[in-house]
Amino acid sequence: MSTLRGYVTWIAAVAAVILIWLQLPEDWPISQPEPGGTLNTILTWIFWILSIVVILVLFTDRRAPDADKVEVEGPAFARYLFSNTRAGLFWLPIRLFLGFSWFEAGWHKATGGGWLDGGSALAGYWSNALTIPEQGHPPITYDWYREFINFLANGHHETWFAWLITFGELAVGIGLILGLLTGIAAFFGALMNMSFLLAGSVSSSPILFTGAVGLMLAWRVAGYYGFDRYLLPMLGTPWRAPVRSTAGPAGSTA
Repeated sequence: MSTLRGYVTWIAAVAAVILIWLQLPEDWPISQPEPGGTLNTILTWIFWILSIVVILVLFTDRRAPDADKVEVEGPAFARYLFSNTRAGLFWLPIRLFLGFSWFEAGWHKATGGGWLDGGSALAGYWSNALTIPEQGHPPITYDWYREFINFLANGHHETWFAWLITFGELAVGIGLILGLLTGIAAFFGALMNMSFLLAGSVSSSPILFTGAVGLMLAWRVAGYYGFDRYLLPMLGTPWRAPVRSTAGPAGSTA
């Protein structure tokens, strides 16, 4: 990783160029590779591999001596919202709204039909998402996501994936309601929202996704009026008072 650290900017630049190429309008002189073609698939895989490499390098770079140095100071109001425990009152109704929304959705799937009894409802959802209309745009915009859903549908993976979605929604809802590992719960909620949006399903996903992003940014304080108030310090972060040395200056004597 230490070797890659020196090239991370160039790796990110190459990934950005590939992404731009894949998204160029079709009527431009240099258009994007043919959707669904071999070149498009290869470039998509290269982009994701390079992106993962950049994320891993940046993650390992957190231990560098100057990694915790604040180079760009944020506005005071943002620091208050995302770092002050009193702002937990601001995030509390947002957290509860998202939590009950996810719990209700999961409970409806768990107690209704088509999910835990074979996943027929999920199979129908996938089938509709994969449908390409004669006119207009298909529900799924990106080929790589269509291939992923097609793989799941053709393999009849709805039998276990329906359980994953159902209990995932329940877990996210319970975590947000109780303020238990709020940032992690919000992340997985946003991940499911993004999956639904990529499949062409809008509904309440934009609102839930936006709220989840806020909770992730405020992970340190969003669950302060909940279990995180006690759990996060036990895990070692964040609300630990800075250690103040009682020793005098170097070389001084008492």
